[in-house]
Amino acid sequence: VDLVESGGGSVQAGRSLKLSCEVSGSRGNNYCVGWFRQAPGKEREAVATLESEGTISYADSVKGRFTIFQTNFKNTFYLQMNDLRPEDTATYYCAGTYWIGWARNCDLNSDMESWGRGTQVTVAS
Repeated sequence: VDLVESGGGSVQAGRSLKLSCEVSGSRGNNYCVGWFRQAPGKEREAVATLESEGTISYADSVKGRFTIFQTNFKNTFYLQMNDLRPEDTATYYCAGTYWIGWARNCDLNSDMESWGRGTQVTVAS
């Protein structure tokens, strides 16, 4: 499975950006996908996850501002980021695990098998 992010950039605080993650390759119908970020000098953190049955989780720091969603084609998922803050500055990665079979737990602590290379988001104050 390959994942490629796009949509990063530099914006002023309070503005919006939408990140996209295009997924390709052979994969199962069940999935746990998500967005993660890593700022310089900090550990990577989970931002939002989305499970094939519809369960969504958000980090407290982005609740009410960020939305993870996908299209009906399910080969792309997105992160809509509103009211951006300087502390949102980071490299953002999309990631996912795909499988066939029973439903699995999917949350901010889930390990992901496949990762994109990242896209930079910079928010100026």
